[in-house]
Amino acid sequence: MLDKLGAIQDRYFYLEEQLSDPEVITDMKRFKKISKEYKDLKEIVDVYNVYKETIGNIETANEMLADAEMKEMAEMELAELNPKKTELEEQIKILLIPKDPEDSKDVIFEIRSGAGGDEASIFAGDLYKMYMKYFDTKGLKTEVVSVNEGTVGGYNKIVLEISGNDVYGLLKFESGAHRVQRVPKTESQGRVHTSAATVVVMPKFELEDVDINKADLKIDTYRASGAGGQHVNKTESAVRITHLPTGVVAESQDSRQQFKNRDIAMQRLSAKIHDIQREKHESEVSGQRKSLVGSGDRSDKIRTYNYPQNRVTDHRINLTLYSLDKIIQGDIDEIVQALQMAENADKMSASEEMQ
Repeated sequence: MLDKLGAIQDRYFYLEEQLSDPEVITDMKRFKKISKEYKDLKEIVDVYNVYKETIGNIETANEMLADAEMKEMAEMELAELNPKKTELEEQIKILLIPKDPEDSKDVIFEIRSGAGGDEASIFAGDLYKMYMKYFDTKGLKTEVVSVNEGTVGGYNKIVLEISGNDVYGLLKFESGAHRVQRVPKTESQGRVHTSAATVVVMPKFELEDVDINKADLKIDTYRASGAGGQHVNKTESAVRITHLPTGVVAESQDSRQQFKNRDIAMQRLSAKIHDIQREKHESEVSGQRKSLVGSGDRSDKIRTYNYPQNRVTDHRINLTLYSLDKIIQGDIDEIVQALQMAENADKMSASEEMQ
């Protein structure tokens, strides 16, 4: 482990030199890439320096044990230093777990009503309010791309762009079907109904992140369909992009602005092609395990919100919390952190099996 940490520190110092190189500073794309790697390594290097200092202090204390006058002091120091060393080693193990390169990306965040009619739309609205409060506590920037409101409240569909630090890593586990069990306002007999809404969290890709050649793209515009008044009938704002080598097609009519629809369609196309490339890569790597919580399939019932029992259950990690009243107000940190810890534990287990 020490050899690996030493190599990381050498890389950190090299990047530090690069950031003061005039050639790097004038190349914004390269400067941004190096800055990100430098920032990612800084936390590991800082902990490594504390770890080295702790080991040095333990060695000194062990030498002091031979001195009768210093023995008691040395034993007291070792009683503090040895647990600290163990704690730092566990912290370093976690920091050395390979990060998903997509975790740092901004996201396209979609909420749609599912089974349950009007109650599903109302629940989709409740999820939107919950997430907006959570985004605010995390200092994330949000932009509403499109809104399709429900007939009695809430949303049939709402699309957002979320930007900030490590957004996808924070939100990726929210993808899937969210189920609610409660008595709807429209229910006269007081019976508990089950409804659902789906959440899709899609990382925003730059063209260079995915192996796509602009020359391989066919871009068509057309008139949007559905509700939207005169704009729908007169403006070709909808965009369809076809990747000719694979035949993959993505489109968007979420926004009234063609340039925004072009961007969303490109993000969807990039995500689809990225999935194809990732599946191909994973099939070639033997023994690679799927992440415990990383499927994000829309059909998965990932979480249930039970109002009569004030209970929230995340089915992927069998986590049950009796604090729905706080969670629905945006306090979802405990769930997010538990999912992140489960993923890290799964990665550590897979790493140990491969060694």
